[in-house]
Amino acid sequence: MSKNILIIDDSALVRQVASITLKGAGYNVIEAVDGKDALSKLDGQKIHLIISDVNMPNMDGITFVKEAKKLAAYKFTPIVMLTTESQESKKQEGQAAGAKAWIVKPFQPAQMLSAVSKLILP
Repeated sequence: MSKNILIIDDSALVRQVASITLKGAGYNVIEAVDGKDALSKLDGQKIHLIISDVNMPNMDGITFVKEAKKLAAYKFTPIVMLTTESQESKKQEGQAAGAKAWIVKPFQPAQMLSAVSKLILP
């Protein structure tokens, strides 16, 4: 059974590149355009990993992480932040909210797959 990964980014190009990378490695990919859209997709289906941008309209990534962690079904789902933000203060804010890893854009597909494989158990 393939593992489900939710990708949240307001950039269609970033979603596309991440999706191609992950699908090529055998994962199922669910896409959302912002935090609000992503929350609507957390509908009880099993999500093995979430990859989220930080800066998005409607609901930013940090707020999304806080909201997702309130949902019992997703409380322990690992979340990776994929963002242009590289300041230590933003990383700490993300970790405090519940993010497990931080990847700075532009990313290398191998870098993303490495992080994903460490966070998704076989």
